[in-house]
Amino acid sequence: MRPDEWHLTEDADGFLARTGTFLRTRPVRHIVTLGVLEGLRIRRTAPDDPRASPVFGWLEQAGEIGATFYHLPSRGIGLTPLTTAQADGLAARLAGLGYVFPYVSADQDTAAAFAAAWRRHAGVTAEAGVRLCLYRLGNLTPPQPAPAGRGRAVGEGDRERLMGWCRRFAADVGEDVTIDADTWAGTRFAEKRYTFWELPDGTPVSMAGRKPLVAGVAQVDPVYTPDRFRGRGFAGAVTAEVSRAALAAGAREVVLFTNAAHPTSNALYQRLGFVRVSGWAVWDFARGAGGRSRP
Repeated sequence: MRPDEWHLTEDADGFLARTGTFLRTRPVRHIVTLGVLEGLRIRRTAPDDPRASPVFGWLEQAGEIGATFYHLPSRGIGLTPLTTAQADGLAARLAGLGYVFPYVSADQDTAAAFAAAWRRHAGVTAEAGVRLCLYRLGNLTPPQPAPAGRGRAVGEGDRERLMGWCRRFAADVGEDVTIDADTWAGTRFAEKRYTFWELPDGTPVSMAGRKPLVAGVAQVDPVYTPDRFRGRGFAGAVTAEVSRAALAAGAREVVLFTNAAHPTSNALYQRLGFVRVSGWAVWDFARGAGGRSRP
């Protein structure tokens, strides 16, 4: 066996058993991979096409895990941090096996390194896509003065409004996904807990979701306010409410992603006490099929 080798598997449970300690040692930086694995555990749905299986991999260096990747059917490849040499080695291995990816999603340096390597080894073009920022909560500072209203948990009677707002959020961020009563259970939005911020008369004006707690980390996603209610502090209020609830439920860390090109939202989350951890990037490849999913 080579001293540094990528190991591949289609077994999500086996992958987590081998790499779980590595991923949980830095759960904030590895939250995307941990969240993907948790989502697979919750849904437990087999692909319609048995050939469309997920693939996972880990880099083993002298018996120690050094990095991981995952690829879900019709989606891109997600990576934990890699050096340029590691990215090149992985790209060469996967290109040789005939894999095709519509995009790569990783911290900005890793994504750029893999995109360059994939361009060389797979013969595709690569274009820089969305740039994100990963934040973790420091000291929660709710907005003062708080906007009128209160936060409340979303219930079964709110399903139509919730699906509609998730559908609009997905459209705003460029996700290619169908969200309706028939598809809801299979989307990434179904596994979350949601909170509405509502006015004193009971009108919902903003929402925030929270992914299931994994490795002590709660990820806030999505946050959405309809156009007519924006600019009044509702998004900040509902994000603070969800973050406070996550901490009360036992989260050691609360994280979220923002679009790096939106200074208003980045400034909002910083005022709430979120601290930037790293940049994140998606690079799109010319070949491949399937829509882009958020990290």
